[in-house]
Amino acid sequence: MYIAKKLKEKSIAEYLLYMWQMEDLIRAYGCSLPRIRKEYIDKFDYTPEQKDEEADWFGNLIRMMNEEGCREKGHLQINQVIIGDLFDLHCQLLDSNKFPFYNAEYYKVLPFIVELRQKGDKNVNEIETCLDALYGVMMLRLQQKEVSPETDHAIKEISTFIGMLSDYYIKDRTEGIDFGEQG
Repeated sequence: MYIAKKLKEKSIAEYLLYMWQMEDLIRAYGCSLPRIRKEYIDKFDYTPEQKDEEADWFGNLIRMMNEEGCREKGHLQINQVIIGDLFDLHCQLLDSNKFPFYNAEYYKVLPFIVELRQKGDKNVNEIETCLDALYGVMMLRLQQKEVSPETDHAIKEISTFIGMLSDYYIKDRTEGIDFGEQG
């Protein structure tokens, strides 16, 4: 909860990846709050009050996962809404002539997106495809598995692109963005 709050303010993309990791962590503990409390939360150097708040947060996530049918796989609706918002912002940025650097970065990663969509889920938007790739490589690295130089290059490009989108998201939420003429 504390990490999620900080990430949400700093980088919406990092926040989403963290939330996906929390969904997977909950699944790894069998959606059991007592296990998460004992085997995960209690390992942090938190006060008893902070541990209770963290347990409440995980309890709410578990409840939502159960209610939304994503105990086994999938993402919480709260995370899907943010992905939708990111995609909408992505489209607005592309439609505006005021963001040439964003457009250039998008067309730089487009071949990677096309390749990933051919291999993966074609029913998700481009932004979720990019986030899926970032998450997948993050999981490989956590497992200390090798990442090919080609994949590493693609991930660096996708990371730059998603980082730009994430920055625009925060800017749009805090001060607003003037998209000018939509073209």
